[in-house]
Amino acid sequence: MHALSPDEDRSADQDDTLTLLFLCCHPALSPASQIALTLRAVGGLTTAQIARAFLVPEATMAQRISRAKASIKTAGARFSMPPDDERAERLRVVLHVLYLIFNEGYTASSGPDLQRADLTTEAIRLGRDIHRLLPDDGEVAGLLALMLLTDARRAARTLPDGSLIPLAEQDRQLWNQDQIREGVALVTDALSRAPVGPYQVQAAIAAIHDEAARAEETDWRQIVVLYDMLAGIAPNPMITLNQAVAVAMVDGPRAGLDLIATLDADERMAGHHRVEAVRAHLLELAGDPAAARASYRIAARRTTSLPEQRYLEARAARLIDVER
Repeated sequence: MHALSPDEDRSADQDDTLTLLFLCCHPALSPASQIALTLRAVGGLTTAQIARAFLVPEATMAQRISRAKASIKTAGARFSMPPDDERAERLRVVLHVLYLIFNEGYTASSGPDLQRADLTTEAIRLGRDIHRLLPDDGEVAGLLALMLLTDARRAARTLPDGSLIPLAEQDRQLWNQDQIREGVALVTDALSRAPVGPYQVQAAIAAIHDEAARAEETDWRQIVVLYDMLAGIAPNPMITLNQAVAVAMVDGPRAGLDLIATLDADERMAGHHRVEAVRAHLLELAGDPAAARASYRIAARRTTSLPEQRYLEARAARLIDVER
């Protein structure tokens, strides 16, 4: 037996990580449990962070993870790659897991820091690993492109003190152009030859933002078209919330507010700070500072992220100064 070279060591680690990813997505588990266990075992997220990602109470998520571990043990799952007939479905779950890990790293759900580069870096690394193994899969390429195009803005998202800078106010000179070029190339290639999937569409939206030299040059009409497509193939309340912003930029803030109102009865979004944060922003654009201030304050109370809380409170305070 020969000693492993550093490259062989890395290759073995890569294979083990991917094998663990697929093991956590065992068919004995429900899709939600597959994602939760993978986030815990591979992504290293806390139970509280995973609960925020799923929009469920922490106790519910703790029970789900415990049951998932027990189910894996009962099923007698082995540490090996799944058979061919199971890989497609498990890959779908694996991609969703990486998406959630990346999102938690890009905007941490709680704590003093807006971003956790360790999580975004890990999600991108695993995305590259899967893309190397499955170079012809359009959604693998789409997710990797989405993560690269989003992470490209990381350096411009905060001030030196950690304060949040919204997309429209970021210094685009700080955006990572290498990541943008790579992401655009990936999604352009995937859209040209693979069935269209939700990650590719989200990557296309991110590419439109990243390719605009100034916020004012953003092609919002094209973004609305893409969100309409995305809502058709993967309806989700968070997609509706983002869609509301795009609609507001094209048809006016009241049109966006009407779309947000459709989420008020959605239990998955009850108490989520982003609904009120977006509502506040659109109310401000609509010229209703009092209502906007109230929504900013509700959003600030609901978030457990300190940078987001400070940002939302500052927006509310600024509106008081405007009214004086």
